Amino acid sequence: MHDDRTLVEARLKRVLDERIRPAVYPDSVPLEVAVWHAPGEPVPVAEGLAGEPEPIEVGARWGAPWGTSWFRVTGTVPEAWAGKTVEALLDLGFDENMPGFQCEGLVYRPDGTPVKGLNPRNQWVRIGAPVEGGEEVRLHVEAASNPVILDYHPFLPTQLGDKETAGSEPQYTLTRMDLAVFDETVWQLVLDLEVLGELMHELPMDSARRWEIVRALERALDAIDLQDVNGTAAQARVRLETVLSEPAVPSAHRISAVGHAHIDSAWLWPLRETVRKVARTTSNMTALLEDEPEFVFAMSQAQQWAWVKEHRPEVWARVKKAVADGRFVPAGGMWVESDTNMPGSEAMARQFVHGKRFFLDEFGVENDEAWLPDTFGFAAGLPQIIKAAGSKWLLTQKISWSQTNKFPHHTFRWEGIDGTRIFTHFPPVDTYNCSMKGSEIAHAARNFKDKGVARHSLAPTGWGDGGGGTTREMVAKAARLRDLEGSATVVWETPAEFFEKAESEYPDAPVWVGELYLELHRATLTSQAKTKQGNRRSEHLLREAELWAATAAVRAGLPYPYEELDRIWKTVLLHQFHDILPGSSIAWVHREARRTYERIAGELTAIIEAAQRALAGEGVRELVFNSAPHTRDGVPAGGAGTPAAEGRTHLTPRPSGGFVLDNGLLRIEIDARGLVVSAYDIEADRETIAPGAAANLLQLHPDFPNMWDAWDVDEFYRNTVTDLTDADEIAPEGEGEGVRIVRSFGSSRVTQVLSLAPGQRSLLLDTEVDWHETEKFLKLAFPLDVHAERYASETQFGHFHRPTHTNTSWEAAKFEACNHRFVHLEEPGWGVALTNDSTYGHDVTRTVRTEGDRGTTTTVRVSLLRAPRFPDPETDQGVHRFRHALIPGASIGDAVREGWRINLPERRVTGAGEVAPLVTVDRDAVVITAVKLADDGSGDVVVRLHEAHGGRARATLTADFEVAEVAATDLLERPLADDAVERDGNRVALRLRPFELVTLRFGRAQSGT
Repeated sequence: MHDDRTLVEARLKRVLDERIRPAVYPDSVPLEVAVWHAPGEPVPVAEGLAGEPEPIEVGARWGAPWGTSWFRVTGTVPEAWAGKTVEALLDLGFDENMPGFQCEGLVYRPDGTPVKGLNPRNQWVRIGAPVEGGEEVRLHVEAASNPVILDYHPFLPTQLGDKETAGSEPQYTLTRMDLAVFDETVWQLVLDLEVLGELMHELPMDSARRWEIVRALERALDAIDLQDVNGTAAQARVRLETVLSEPAVPSAHRISAVGHAHIDSAWLWPLRETVRKVARTTSNMTALLEDEPEFVFAMSQAQQWAWVKEHRPEVWARVKKAVADGRFVPAGGMWVESDTNMPGSEAMARQFVHGKRFFLDEFGVENDEAWLPDTFGFAAGLPQIIKAAGSKWLLTQKISWSQTNKFPHHTFRWEGIDGTRIFTHFPPVDTYNCSMKGSEIAHAARNFKDKGVARHSLAPTGWGDGGGGTTREMVAKAARLRDLEGSATVVWETPAEFFEKAESEYPDAPVWVGELYLELHRATLTSQAKTKQGNRRSEHLLREAELWAATAAVRAGLPYPYEELDRIWKTVLLHQFHDILPGSSIAWVHREARRTYERIAGELTAIIEAAQRALAGEGVRELVFNSAPHTRDGVPAGGAGTPAAEGRTHLTPRPSGGFVLDNGLLRIEIDARGLVVSAYDIEADRETIAPGAAANLLQLHPDFPNMWDAWDVDEFYRNTVTDLTDADEIAPEGEGEGVRIVRSFGSSRVTQVLSLAPGQRSLLLDTEVDWHETEKFLKLAFPLDVHAERYASETQFGHFHRPTHTNTSWEAAKFEACNHRFVHLEEPGWGVALTNDSTYGHDVTRTVRTEGDRGTTTTVRVSLLRAPRFPDPETDQGVHRFRHALIPGASIGDAVREGWRINLPERRVTGAGEVAPLVTVDRDAVVITAVKLADDGSGDVVVRLHEAHGGRARATLTADFEVAEVAATDLLERPLADDAVERDGNRVALRLRPFELVTLRFGRAQSGT
């Protein structure tokens, strides 16, 4: 037989595009359209419906950036269409290739009932099936003219990312507003041809099945009269029945399709627009569930569910019904799909507490899976947090974006720092926006790395990022792929149904130990410094507020601010979403975030101050409140008292220029350039700074990644560096405990104060940068005379070790990594810690000593600031303040303690006398991360703690109040059946494995709130 394959394929494409698809709507009449443009921000539905619209014609421009226009469309169904299916086709000016990234709409009936959302791949509204003819049609469309930020030439700087700079130029052209006859037979033929054509292209050229499909497609095309597609479509479908009914082979890969719409809680749109995106998507999905009995839809992020409940009660009623039917599934059990690298220990725990509790309270549903398809890598402390929240599975897709190394598994068990293992799945379809294309399904089957031992994978199916969800076309394709020769099989299932099958068939799945590092988007650890500082400050203010409010409630009967703390926690958790905290959203998002963090700081400070005043009582004695989990200068952790006096620091001129700081523990030499050329540990008789090098060295790099400007820093940035060694000024600061250094470079200015407090083994560096650079990367370097093959960086409830070498591509790819409050390097018996109050990104490298090639030293560099221009062209411009501390001679315990110190400054209050801690623990290795009252309002005291040094720990926790009972609980404060607590009165004996996380709930003998 002659090879006419390409001829048939080209014929199929042209006939589909030019004749069959247009025949889905064979007849149409225009609707009358009028529009009212809402002034300012979006208005309530009633106000939008009541607006006075003016006529507008198809072809007219509409929609200022970030505006809202209310379209009223009216018309009459022609009498001649009686007995037919009729739909309204409402094209606001969509680009079908950009679902979720442009204008969208939500359709309402005149009474305000939402019908469905409109987006580029979902432009239809069903009017009747069948119609009688003569029906009056009246619909209202709340249309959002969100500008396109990520265009066909991506990453170009634009002012459209903030309403304050976007201007008023109309963004869209009204394209189609019609009533049309919907020919379902032709529509079904389109899906038949698409599924077979796409499958055909994925099969081997010499496959018999491919040629069967070619011949069947040819016969179907022969059956179509191109001048009467609607009259001959049924005949064409008959010629495809046999080839569509051939069952899949028994060994076919099995795909669990989960209806999905990954909606970024903010990204290229502000938070307020996400509220409407969620409403549009959930309206569509509840409608699709009614039409398609096998379809299942899952939605994560409790915050988004809460938005529907608060802002769209009519949609919420439909959602609740669909959840009760088991087909609209709460997924993930987190407040938002957060970043997991940067949130602190408690914040990461509270993501699950607030997310799971919302789904339990609203629906009685508890999630067993964490659902994070788009998060930029996963910290090594996460597995035990997932388990402590009562979950056991994790799904993500993003690791497939890694640039250098391909992850070796799609299904595996992930082991965290404490040894907890979580059954984990990476969908081999490699997208969380699966549309049931043949190429996607074939890729999932070919790509699946666990063939031979496992057969199941999951495909999140539906338009996402900006929402939209699953379409009726995707459902129709999935129906054809349920059991089709040559293809993987596809069935709609809930996440839990998939995980149960996957874990059952693969009980001995391989283990991956440590962080799941994304070899991409590394710059998200630095971009938008003020957003990151707001998060860090809020986390620690929340710790203080809960600690002192709980102490004051127990000791002084002060009412505990349950509602305020709940609301503030949810706000902080929302801003940990994986495009807000990482700094990859538009300017509007980060401008609002800065204001939100300022408001939160004021509210939490007021809670703290009220509690501390109640605890201090009336008096004239100056008290220091210590919120840290370790005794500080004689003041106990979680208590208040008078700190012990601590010696003096001496400042003297350095003979060759600069100054020397000496407090009897450390001697710091700062040269005439303002660089630290010596940090001498007097007791250990040990120099900290690498020979011939200088610390406190600011380094400036060019920073223009190949793409994803706010997200990425590419390794070639290191090829060019400018050391900022010129000082405008160097002079004593304060009472002789510090040195002030001023530098200028480019259009920017840095002011630093280096100080050495009496009695402390840490050099404090306060850095203020007035930053006005573009596409530059600012680092702060500390070359250390430490030979280290690995170093520790803090993560949730512990720390994680990374190698300092680049033996393999896996290590080399980690050229920028995340830490929380500290990094720590050591040789046996002596180490160095570097702590911070608000930075996350860093790099660690090894350098050959300059003295005769004798061994290596280790350089730690802190990432301070970047200046990408997309999506926010003014990223990080302005004044920033950072605090770091260099601690020579530090053990890992010192690193932990000093990390808390720099993030929790003392608070001084005048009062009557000392305040004893509510709870104490007798070993520094056991760190209390939270002291609070139970969320249920019972007045019980909840204490969360963990082993922080990475070893076994025995300790005694003592409560300074009368205890009726104690229970070990999960993160949601529910007792654990198999965890008996060893209690002696008000004391609890603790035996912890390395990094073990424990939550204890104390019932009080004399309860009060």
